[in-house]
Formats: sequence, C-alpha cells, structure tokens
Amino acid sequence: MEKLNVLDNEGNIVGEEYRDVIHKKGLLHAEVQVWCVTPDNRLIFQHRAKDKDTYPDLLDATAGGHVDLGETFEESAKKELLEETGTHCEPVQILFLQTDIRKATDPATGMTNNVRRNLYVLKQSVAIEDLHIESGKALGFVSYSFDELRNLDKDERNKFIPTLLDESGMELFNKIEMTIR
Repeated sequence: MEKLNVLDNEGNIVGEEYRDVIHKKGLLHAEVQVWCVTPDNRLIFQHRAKDKDTYPDLLDATAGGHVDLGETFEESAKKELLEETGTHCEPVQILFLQTDIRKATDPATGMTNNVRRNLYVLKQSVAIEDLHIESGKALGFVSYSFDELRNLDKDERNKFIPTLLDESGMELFNKIEMTIR
C-alpha cells in the first residue's frame, strides 16, 4: 500500500500515512484532476471501475489521482494523464484552473476523501476514441456537452460523483467552457 503526504489546511506537509488510513480517517491529502475536451468541445469523463475504494462505477474527471511523495502537482497531473488516458503532454500544455479543498464521504464505501486538489485542463482537444483505458482502473470514457451537464435529469445525475455536479462543480465546468473558447 502506498504512502501519501498528509497536509494541513494551507497545503503544508505535516506527515505521511498509508492511502487506506488516509481515506478511513479522512486526512487531508493532495490530488490532481486533469480535464480534457473533444474537438467539438464536449467534456470528457472517466467511468471509474466497479472496485474503486471511493466512488466506484461513477463518472469522474478525465484523469486524476493522488500526488505521490516527492512529486509536484504538475508532475502528478502529467503522470496521471499519461497513465489514465495514454495522452502525453508537456507541462506547458496543461493549464492550471484552481485549487479546491473538499471533504466528502462516499456512502457506498464509507471512505472519506478529504483533498486539496489542483485542477487543470489540457489545452489541446483530444478525440475520445484516441484515449486508452488504464487496465483495472476504469471502464471507459464518455463525453457531455456543457449544455447537457447543466440539464441532467435525476437518472443521469446519479451516474456522476455527486460533488462534480454541486454548485462548485458546475462553476468549474463553466470555467473550463470559458477557458477553451
């Protein structure tokens, strides 16, 4: 089991702990998300595997994950994008959007994800069929237009990690839409 940095609210490293302990105790830790859009400006979501320890079988950011010990947010974003989509990029090709601090407990697993997360968007568009699924980590990719995301019915909303569709999540989608124009 991997160890991760434990953070304080300002983002300072205050210790290390195993990943499962971090999620069981709800300790603050670092993550990244990288969002990709298709050539026709549809936002790409990763369908998480059914056995993930948090939010299994739900739609999430195109790529994302924990920031490993000794790794910067930017290094992690580049690494996660390559691992989870097969998309290689240089640091200048990912645009920093914002930092979010969120704490949410997954009702399905009881695990708590308490994160300081840097969010990025890939500056270039990618065709969804060119993305490569990371074996055992995801089921595939789907895309939604920004208008579709604003008008999801209850059944569609249930396919997403809930925090993606709250007020803060929708503000992020609006920011991404404005950034890619």
